[in-house]
Amino acid sequence: MARKTGVEAPRPTTTAPSDLEPWAPGPGDVLTGDRIEGKRIAVLDLRDERLPDLEIEECVVETLRAGDADLRGLRVRDSVVEVLDAPVLRAPSGDWRDVRVDGGRIGSAELHGGSFSVVEFAGMKLGFVNLRGSTLTDVVFRDCVIDELDIADARLRRVSFVGSTVREVAGTNTRIEDVDLRGADLDRVERLDGLRGATIGGDQLYALAPLFAAQAGYRVE
Repeated sequence: MARKTGVEAPRPTTTAPSDLEPWAPGPGDVLTGDRIEGKRIAVLDLRDERLPDLEIEECVVETLRAGDADLRGLRVRDSVVEVLDAPVLRAPSGDWRDVRVDGGRIGSAELHGGSFSVVEFAGMKLGFVNLRGSTLTDVVFRDCVIDELDIADARLRRVSFVGSTVREVAGTNTRIEDVDLRGADLDRVERLDGLRGATIGGDQLYALAPLFAAQAGYRVE
């Protein structure tokens, strides 16, 4: 059997849906288990709400505010979020499919146990991202800053970090296939053990040599 060469790139995300109905939800308009479909929403403010199993489908949300909301089981499909703002995002066990998030800031993202398929995060500042036990397929982090990424027990297939800075990646029992770090800025990385099996470039290998030696227990003088 021929040995596989090269890295398979993620599939591109879909374009924003069109012909949407403008909607300006007020307090109490979004309830647990609701399905929001075919809407263009200037501001979707879910802060401090308890809204498990919420569905967002074929929508454009210009600003999503989700700090300290309970969004367990959140399902987002065929949608674009232009700005996602959440000091603490609690959305474990979610299902994100054909989604693009174009900007924003998340301090702590609790996304463990989720499924992410054909998803792009672009221009985001991400503090701690918990993806333990999640499945990521065709996912792109583009021009993002990621402080800490936990991918223990996760499965990553066709994932890339284009123009992104990744400072720390940790995790055990992570399954890696076609994960591409060649476009990432790894100059200030502190830990990378969670991405064993990913592809890096020759210049990155040279820059990361002291880190790899330290993780292996070698002393370089």
